[in-house]
Amino acid sequence: MLSYTPGCHRAKWLCRSRKTVIEEAKLNSVKIALDATPLAGPPGGIPRYTRSLAQALAGQFPEDEYWLLSDQAFPAPKSKSKNLYAETCASRRWWSLSLPRKLKRLGIHLFHGTDFAVPYLPLRASVMTVHDLSPWLHPQWQPAAQRVRNRTPVLLKSGIASMVITPSETVRRAAIDYFKLREDRVVAIPLAADDCFRPGNVPARKSPYFLFAGTLEPRKNVARVIDAWRQVRGQTPVDLILAGRCRADFVLPKPETGLQHTGEMSDAALAALYAGATAVIYPSLYEGFGLPVLEAMQCGALVITSLDPAICEITGHGETCAAIHIQETETRELAAAMRAALGKPDSFSEIRQQALKRAACFSWAKTAAKTREVYEQATRLFSHA
Repeated sequence: MLSYTPGCHRAKWLCRSRKTVIEEAKLNSVKIALDATPLAGPPGGIPRYTRSLAQALAGQFPEDEYWLLSDQAFPAPKSKSKNLYAETCASRRWWSLSLPRKLKRLGIHLFHGTDFAVPYLPLRASVMTVHDLSPWLHPQWQPAAQRVRNRTPVLLKSGIASMVITPSETVRRAAIDYFKLREDRVVAIPLAADDCFRPGNVPARKSPYFLFAGTLEPRKNVARVIDAWRQVRGQTPVDLILAGRCRADFVLPKPETGLQHTGEMSDAALAALYAGATAVIYPSLYEGFGLPVLEAMQCGALVITSLDPAICEITGHGETCAAIHIQETETRELAAAMRAALGKPDSFSEIRQQALKRAACFSWAKTAAKTREVYEQATRLFSHA
């Protein structure tokens, strides 16, 4: 059960020194804070990462205390663990002043910035997750990321973030090269699909359907998905379901027969759609990980996706590849793969089985265990700084 505290309060921690923080963090039991700000925003990969990681850490390491902190109101994640706490403390100058004070009051040993940021004052060990490099490599896809573009490089290059986590080796190499980081301070830790994404009951539908799941935005190549589907539907009746919120910079097409936009969905409803789809279509132009691909694979779905390097880390390569990969800029190639999936579904049963096997290699328990190791590395580095 998730525990709450009534708000900001003073404690003896205000008088503790940097040396005390280091010494206490060397103990088996530590207090760790995670940035809960992503939970205050719309659904997406980063909020899911923040929530699922916090739940897994609390479950895997009951001797620790885990605190989800933000200056914005957020829904507290469900948890059976008694060592996971959530607290909102609205205040000004959160990163530079209020958050450091809050961490002192709670006696926090390490802070994990789950979304490209850590406190500006290096008073304790910190870990930053860099999910991808799209704010810098493709700024046209991230119009609202100006603060990240300006702030994150300073925090990384100055060494304020003791350690950096990326969701894939692809992003790890890119971050090291782009920000000129030391290789031993950047660790790739893959994400996982939640347990609810499993093969299950398939919803009864009159027509077969293709599924796209995720935020509808230019980077996800949704317009090409729709164009390819139209080519296929011109020959064979098949629907296209777009499941996910529509971002402001993506314009939904006018209503047409067979095209359905569900908006945000519950995990249970989405899992059923994954399991029943003729194929899940995800030809993303750029990914840091590609969580919908893993979710679909864990449901035993046939996935048609791009050759994005981060996605290929999920699906694997060669004869054991767990998905169909296409050139993401080739609409005809995508349409051909969709026709093949629709015309001969049984011929892809081996790929579906590979998807289930491959997906079993990922779990939030593994992600939590590797993340906890990074926390220890960050503490050691901070103590020798």
